[in-house]
Amino acid sequence: MKKSKGEWALTPSSRRPVSGMEHDRLNQILDQIHKLEAQIVHELQQKEAEYGYQIHEKRVHFAQEIRFRHRQLKEKLHHYLFRSRFLVLVTTPVIYACLIPIALLDLICSAYQWICFPIYGIPYVRRSDYLAFDRHRLSYLNLIEKINCEYCAYANGILHYVAEISARTEQYWCPIKHFRCVKCAHKRYKNFLNFGDGEGYVRELEGIRQKFQDLPEAAPPDKT
Repeated sequence: MKKSKGEWALTPSSRRPVSGMEHDRLNQILDQIHKLEAQIVHELQQKEAEYGYQIHEKRVHFAQEIRFRHRQLKEKLHHYLFRSRFLVLVTTPVIYACLIPIALLDLICSAYQWICFPIYGIPYVRRSDYLAFDRHRLSYLNLIEKINCEYCAYANGILHYVAEISARTEQYWCPIKHFRCVKCAHKRYKNFLNFGDGEGYVRELEGIRQKFQDLPEAAPPDKT
């Protein structure tokens, strides 16, 4: 780096574009991450026998003796509230106040994709894929714990849902990798162009904008 006119500027060497080999290596790492995510889901499914439940028609069913044991473990509401720290109880309204902007984000981003994605030729993001309300079926949770769990499920699910909408939008409007941002990589990132690859941007932009064939959803809607 060199200093110019009182400001720091990157030297040409420090802004070297990522090479093709490095680009391929990055894509391999992203593919490995996605494979590990699939393995995590598989391992979670293997827990069915260990914890005494089965999944039938998208519903969880516990064995009768397991349900009985779970009910014995459930903490009564007055005990739960009594052992909670005062400041934890006081901050509860602050936590649940976040429901308002999250719900608005859900509504606005859903409307955005339904209006704009057909025009751009981008497949819709299935909202239901990101929402899982199942923890209320656990008998060892009391009413407050069940409400908290389902609130967390909604909040985190919507944020992941919106992140996927944003990722697909970014692939259409600005499919360029960041110069240095590891946490910026999402599932669509492997399709992005290298930082500084101007020729590639001009040559490949339109092709990348249509590169959604890998998604499990249906083919992109016809442009209108």
